[in-house]
Amino acid sequence: MGQARSLIYFLLAGLCEIGGGYLVWLWLRERRSVFLALAGGIILFLYGIIPTLQPSNANFGRVYAAYGGIFVVLSILWGWQIDKMVPDRFDLLGGAVCLAGVLIIMYWPRG
Repeated sequence: MGQARSLIYFLLAGLCEIGGGYLVWLWLRERRSVFLALAGGIILFLYGIIPTLQPSNANFGRVYAAYGGIFVVLSILWGWQIDKMVPDRFDLLGGAVCLAGVLIIMYWPRG
């Protein structure tokens, strides 16, 4: 149960970071409403809080190192679903390597 909860926190953090950043992107790059920027800022603030919910035995560096792999995979999925950029085999391979890194960094048994 602890690992499942941890993965959910990683997914929530990733969605907040990518989603909040995307709203700011829309405001700046596509000249959309400033309210998108404000919403993006609030969502990015939540992104900063969510990783603190990870297990207490995981330090900042480990959590953020592992989160980096989740971020890579979610970014590929975001690009595919939102920007309609179909990932190629190298995107998929790189994402798989990143996920393997997450599993090793966060969940590999330590002695």
